[in-house]
Amino acid sequence: MATMYCPLGTGKSSLIAAMASYLKFDVYDFENKGVVVYYISFDFGIEDWGSIAAALIYKTGNERNKIQLLTPRLQHMFSLNNLKEMPTTASSLFSAYASVAGSMMLVRSMANDLLPPPLRSYISSKLSYLFTPLSSITLVIEEYSGAACNQVYQAAEVYLPTINISPSTKSFRVRKTNRQRSISRAMDKNQQVADTFENVDLTWQYTVTENKKYGNTHQFELSFHRKHRDKVIGSYLPYVLARADAIKEEEKVVKLYSSHLCSEYDRSYSKRKWGSVNLEHPSTFDTVAMEPEMKKMIVEDLDRFVRRKEFYKKVGKAWKRGYLLYGPPGTGKSSLIAAMANYLRFDVYDLELSGVQNNSDLRKLLLSTTNRSILVIEDIDCTVDLQNRDNWEDKSQDPTRSTSNKLTLSGLLNFIDGLWSSCGDERIIVFTTNHKDRLDPALLRPGRMDVHIHMSYCTPSGFKVLASNYLDIHEDNLHSLCGEVEGLIKSTEVTPAEVAEELMKSDDADVALGGLVNFLKRKRIESEKRKEEEEARKAKRPKTDHNASDEGEAVDLKLEIVVNVELLWCDAHCTGTVQFGLEV
Repeated sequence: MATMYCPLGTGKSSLIAAMASYLKFDVYDFENKGVVVYYISFDFGIEDWGSIAAALIYKTGNERNKIQLLTPRLQHMFSLNNLKEMPTTASSLFSAYASVAGSMMLVRSMANDLLPPPLRSYISSKLSYLFTPLSSITLVIEEYSGAACNQVYQAAEVYLPTINISPSTKSFRVRKTNRQRSISRAMDKNQQVADTFENVDLTWQYTVTENKKYGNTHQFELSFHRKHRDKVIGSYLPYVLARADAIKEEEKVVKLYSSHLCSEYDRSYSKRKWGSVNLEHPSTFDTVAMEPEMKKMIVEDLDRFVRRKEFYKKVGKAWKRGYLLYGPPGTGKSSLIAAMANYLRFDVYDLELSGVQNNSDLRKLLLSTTNRSILVIEDIDCTVDLQNRDNWEDKSQDPTRSTSNKLTLSGLLNFIDGLWSSCGDERIIVFTTNHKDRLDPALLRPGRMDVHIHMSYCTPSGFKVLASNYLDIHEDNLHSLCGEVEGLIKSTEVTPAEVAEELMKSDDADVALGGLVNFLKRKRIESEKRKEEEEARKAKRPKTDHNASDEGEAVDLKLEIVVNVELLWCDAHCTGTVQFGLEV
């Protein structure tokens, strides 16, 4: 066992990943009391329920339809020698049937209560295999592959609605959003759809297994003649993947995902899911009110990121990019994110940290996102109270307490820049905040927030973009009030959102710009008045009398004592002493 200790950003996670890649070892990530420890071990098949199930049901020899049942009574009941002893009268047959049915119900109830779901699923699949006709084979395509999303399942969701529905299909789902041109359809549970590929007949079935404790499990089942197995696996499934990518490219619909769009029933499932809607935000880099140089820099950085897959692999870094958008409210941070998504055609995952229970939940959400996506964490400074790795938020409690049930700063850092951040490619993480100074320095370093973009108050360049968007005013048809507006904007703190609101009040450029001029003048007067009042308040602040001074000293004395007591308490386990004094 090895212990790593070194400053932040020195490559501890990268070294662990390099060790695992070199040794071809699996990595087990254990978290204990806020400290993440990585154990690298051999693949022992911890979740190999097949070996456990083999102790209960297994095949004998090469005969497919023989099952060895370990229950002696059942062996005796179904042995060929006892067939002659079967009851013949109606009453005895009914009694025997009731006895067998009761026994089977008891066995089923015990199995549901005692056997873990993975083991029950394994047994069920083996039984289904035994009683399936010899001429057919079924591929089970589950929604998740381990903890990550199954790309074949996602491709089937996109591809299957394009297949003609059979007349024998009893039900299917339909939907249409405001901006969709036609009605889209999808398979309903336990329904089948037939497909043909190179003269091979295939049958798709969508199944949903309900479980109140563990949540619903979704899967597709693909059945076909066993002689076509190699063609289906080697040609048909790659065709489905390629066709799904082509359909997505043709539709060019950017999705906006949120974990809060799922029902409470779905969110109880161990693998957190995302609900989605079409992102129909019309923002582009042409409509964002920013300095042209800043927009050019962002576009070039995005282009450079998406074409450097081999570069990231060569230098040993996860293929991801972090952006920090900071500035006052109303400066266009959300519009810039929408412009980035529309430019790259990346889906957007809106992650609200207040809805994340703990670090484990955060990792599950990351693993359920797709490649070529933008993960957005807005208002990171005030969304949730993160426990700092160096300072405890609640010092009234024992700092050695377990934090496994809370979201910590260490967990967030590991999420965006640790080993878990490499579980996916071509991802962009965008943080927004109104107060950059409130963020922990560990979040701000390169590798986590690579590009810092200050979203400032409206500038003359930003006003020109807004005037073009709202009033169709360009360089070749400038209005007479544009110069005055630009001069007022230079001396007034006004957000692009406020300017846009004034321009929207009228379609007449004279009226809209005149109202904007009056608004900027009022805002500048109010700003100057507030500054004068603040300066006057500071100048006229009365000196405290003796009693007030004593009272203030008493308060200061109390605070100093509390601070120093905490220092002694926190360092009680260390050698040495803490000295302090009070100056009254």
